[in-house]
Amino acid sequence: MTIIGIIGAGEVGSQIARASIAAGYEVIIANSRGPETLFNLINELGPSSRAATAFDAANLADVVVIAVPLKLINNMPTQALVGKIVIDTNNYMPWRDGNFAIIDSGEKTIHELRQEQLPASKIAKAFTHIQAPLLFRLASPSGTPKRHALSVSSDYPEAVEFVTRLYDQFGYDTVDNSPLSESWRTEPGQPAWVAHLHQTKEELSKNLTQAKHRLEFKF
Repeated sequence: MTIIGIIGAGEVGSQIARASIAAGYEVIIANSRGPETLFNLINELGPSSRAATAFDAANLADVVVIAVPLKLINNMPTQALVGKIVIDTNNYMPWRDGNFAIIDSGEKTIHELRQEQLPASKIAKAFTHIQAPLLFRLASPSGTPKRHALSVSSDYPEAVEFVTRLYDQFGYDTVDNSPLSESWRTEPGQPAWVAHLHQTKEELSKNLTQAKHRLEFKF
């Protein structure tokens, strides 16, 4: 059985944990405050889950989800993530995290930076243009007409393949928006992000092509 490690136990990480367990995975989840603070969540998730440190969640899992914002100075357990598919759910939000000049200039995307910080891992951007509370509500079985679609971006085909399978198990079609240099197309404010309440595979593909590079953030 594939074990999914989740670093970040907030709204996004917790909801992905619920969906993973519903799809038959085991989950190891970590937060910044220590495993003992996750008692209530683990009690809710049941026997297919356990709490751990970020290092242990990364080290013991087959695939890891990062559900916390990127820091310019890497704070992820790099060695524990070597060779693993790492699903990054982060969005670039300057109003939350501050401005990163290298991203504002268009030189890099937030997920290219994550890949640089974890050079021996296989980063995939996923779950970034759906609100966590809607993850179950918008899901539908494979073959459902007008099924909701989500995008994935990665420099690694095997990471795209895994996320595509995971999306389908969670109830979603997939549009491949690779490589990571194209991952800006689903950033906040872009058409694919704005249309998060419903977009089919065809609609998502169209929205990706209509994205405008170096979107200005005005808040």
